[in-house]
Amino acid sequence: MISKVRWGIIGCGDVTEVKSGPGFQKAEGSELVAVMRRNEKLAEDYARRHNVPKWYNDANKLINDPDVDAVYIATPPSTHKEYTIAAASADKPVYVEKPMALNYSECIEMVEACRKFNVPLFVAYYRRALPRFLKVKSLLEENRIGEIRSVSIKFFQQTTDKDLSPDNWRVDPSIAGCGYFCDLGSHMIDLIQFLVGKITDASGYTSNQSKLYKAEDTVSATFIYENGICGNGIWSFSAYNNLDETEVLGTKGKITYSTFSNEPVRLHIDNRIEEINIEHPPHVAQPLIQLVVNDLLGKGISPSNGDTGAHTSLIMDKILGRT
Repeated sequence: MISKVRWGIIGCGDVTEVKSGPGFQKAEGSELVAVMRRNEKLAEDYARRHNVPKWYNDANKLINDPDVDAVYIATPPSTHKEYTIAAASADKPVYVEKPMALNYSECIEMVEACRKFNVPLFVAYYRRALPRFLKVKSLLEENRIGEIRSVSIKFFQQTTDKDLSPDNWRVDPSIAGCGYFCDLGSHMIDLIQFLVGKITDASGYTSNQSKLYKAEDTVSATFIYENGICGNGIWSFSAYNNLDETEVLGTKGKITYSTFSNEPVRLHIDNRIEEINIEHPPHVAQPLIQLVVNDLLGKGISPSNGDTGAHTSLIMDKILGRT
């Protein structure tokens, strides 16, 4: 059994600067030893700024580096399957960004490859480990709002110039899987399953109302949990205002929270509202990275893995009408 996990990052772009990259250096029992980016100068710049000893412009060289024990794949979804299978075949555990892949079918290929080579697979749905959402989960488990009856998700976002940039791969379905629903909605669908339970079926409608880019900008959904709870969601990425609110309604009250902003969690019971403020850590992915490291060291079990990540993609495919 190893005493420390030595990580290599494939795709050291913006997402790794603050959100995730430092977490691999600061987590106990973890070390970041190599990074890769196709632009070698940018890879070198990242390595020097973050005190990483090795850098590459070839993913296979990083994967086959004997000093790399596990691989974090932080590229866009279109390359997740390719790099996951390559790392698995090199006997390297994989921690892959979300959404897990372009679609559920690719996710299953990744799960099967990791199972074939007997390597662990984890997905970066890091909200499953954030203190704010662990508090929400504990409130639900403590029956503070009674029996859960329904879930409602609302997410509205204004269009910005950045959204319309030709370099914005997040609204290119061939790279992202769909539009912003894949990028942001995936977090919301995954988190609500962690909090309430497994969604067993879903359906939805999509449209491109603004015609500002080629991906859908509006998604509506209905879904049902294995325990019979009903849910619905609406996502609009060309709205006049910004709104991020999920409501969990029970027989004694309700809980509302924001998935992305720093709005307080609100507990509505007994005709009063209790606001709960829990700040996110400086590197929001670090708590989950710690749990992944603990899992690899035989000290615990990560709450986000290939199976849970693939199921989230299945539900998204159902909402998008792809299965």
